[in-house]
Amino acid sequence: MNPNESWDFFLNQMNDRIAIQGIKGSFHHQVALEYFQEAVAVDECLSFEAVVDSVLSNQSKWAVMAIENSIAGSIIPNYALIDANELHITGEYYLDIIQNLMVLQGQSLADIKEVHSHPMALLQCMDFLKKHPHIQRMEDKDTAETARRIRQNQIKGIAAIGSKVAASLYDLNIIAPEIQTINTNRTRFFILSKEASLWSKDSITKASLKFELEDTPGSLATLLNVMTNCKLNLTKIQSMPIIETPFQYSFFVDVVFEKYKHFEKAIKIIELMTHKFKVLGEYKNGKL
Repeated sequence: MNPNESWDFFLNQMNDRIAIQGIKGSFHHQVALEYFQEAVAVDECLSFEAVVDSVLSNQSKWAVMAIENSIAGSIIPNYALIDANELHITGEYYLDIIQNLMVLQGQSLADIKEVHSHPMALLQCMDFLKKHPHIQRMEDKDTAETARRIRQNQIKGIAAIGSKVAASLYDLNIIAPEIQTINTNRTRFFILSKEASLWSKDSITKASLKFELEDTPGSLATLLNVMTNCKLNLTKIQSMPIIETPFQYSFFVDVVFEKYKHFEKAIKIIELMTHKFKVLGEYKNGKL
């Protein structure tokens, strides 16, 4: 997303920190750099819960949080974190997950005995790794942390898998670029804040909603018809069990629209048809 005049309120406050899951060089860090398109100060958090705490305690102004992957699907606990902590979705960003094999300067593929990375990163690169059976696969907690450790301890014979940002940040050499098996692997990230979106209505083209429905035949179908009649395009629907009521569900929905007035009309009707209705965020549709 390229900042425009609606981003003035962000750019005037770039001294505020951004909470990310992981450390510098992670994909969350890459999103922070690309989305805000400025040098950003980040709060490195070990978990998504810590990311939320950073925002709630005012250590960070914003947070970057992965919400779904084109291969692995939704990260359902993160929906619950956003909802339970009353965070606002102020933007979204789609990142191509490009994995690279990186080592200390001066080493070659033949020198590598082990590759350390997050289990998901290893799985994403399995076709490449199978072609090099002499490299033992070792699971680690974070892709960027492995890259940093190799650099700090000057470890030879071990490679990391991670982003180009990590390779640049920790001065590692990419000896095999873009080794992911599937080149269309993308992750969608939310930009979160304690405060509601400050986008102008003319700029808002997407919204995330949460609601519950009566357990009656056709209730969901009727609601979807309302969205269609109000010229909303449903792009995502995710159900989540309601813990207090077995086999009852909350729904998290994303809709896009050309005109904000269509959205305003729709939510007035939807709010009457649902329980615990909530607008989680209004923002500009990210680029796929």
